Amino acid sequence: MTKEEKNQVIDNLVTVLQENSNIYVTNTAELDAELTSDLRRACFNKNIGLRVVKNTLLAKAIEKVEDKDFGDIPSILKGYSSLMTSEVGNAPAKLIKEFRKKNDRPILKAAYVAESVFIGEENLELLVNLKSKDELVGDIIMLLQSPAKTVISQLQSGGATLAGLMKTLSEKES
Repeated sequence: MTKEEKNQVIDNLVTVLQENSNIYVTNTAELDAELTSDLRRACFNKNIGLRVVKNTLLAKAIEKVEDKDFGDIPSILKGYSSLMTSEVGNAPAKLIKEFRKKNDRPILKAAYVAESVFIGEENLELLVNLKSKDELVGDIIMLLQSPAKTVISQLQSGGATLAGLMKTLSEKES
């Protein structure tokens, strides 16, 4: 690969890193062609970008990104690395967990999710359980609706009780 080609790859990686707020670095080594194809298909179906990267070029791209702090991610760039990007923070983690029910790869090396850095495989379960923005908004709406629903149901049940009481009292007077 010529120096010009390397610079072009680095520039492309810089663009990917700048445009995505959810980035996972994984190890997909030892997956045969069929499993790699299955992983790529699963990523495509879940709107997750997957690309194999050279560690040195990714490290140089990380250095060039000024508006994000990738912490210790460059220190784990050894061996075989793939980059997963997604709009949803926990989507790659869920895909990795699901894919590993039948395989021992991909292995999570690191993740940059919503300005937080996670290093190591032990963070996979934590990342799976992270709620996406849509899930959080849904939870907040549900929490806000809950008191209103309780008040309405109590008023409705109280109204029925009050109406029944009034009817009973009016019948007794007659």
